[in-house]
Amino acid sequence: MAASPTAKKAAKKTAPKMPTKRGKLSAKEHSPLAPYLKVKGAKAAIEFYKKAFAAKVRMLMDADDKKRVMHATLYINGGELMLSDEFAEFGDPATVPPPNVKTSTVSIHLQVDDSDKWWARALQAGAKVVMPLADQFWGDRFGMVRDPFGHVWSIASPIRKKKKT
Repeated sequence: MAASPTAKKAAKKTAPKMPTKRGKLSAKEHSPLAPYLKVKGAKAAIEFYKKAFAAKVRMLMDADDKKRVMHATLYINGGELMLSDEFAEFGDPATVPPPNVKTSTVSIHLQVDDSDKWWARALQAGAKVVMPLADQFWGDRFGMVRDPFGHVWSIASPIRKKKKT
């Protein structure tokens, strides 16, 4: 049964509008959803994310031992990524870094302007290929890498239309 014109109008009014542009976070704003990674060697991870994904440090809080990171927030491609070292001395953790569990249950997706450029930079910084970067049937140039800390990242951009000559 087809929806009535009145039902269609009501659905249009109540459906949330999708943003047309990615907003840039101000200094007082936070992403409504941000991955929080546990890492063995958070300081080294931050340096890797700077090289691989052009990350900018928003906030860095060292642990009392000055060797580990209690909390860090990074900007990557307009979004936030939070991370910290693991702290086994505080008991059984709710989350552990991938090397402790031999895998990662999630991947972090980067939708970027030029996947080839982001891909090359990630590999040059030390990421390892999980799935080669290639044109995919859904219309993205997409691939997956694993960072040196065990986290999996997908990198994608729309396939560029070839110019007719």
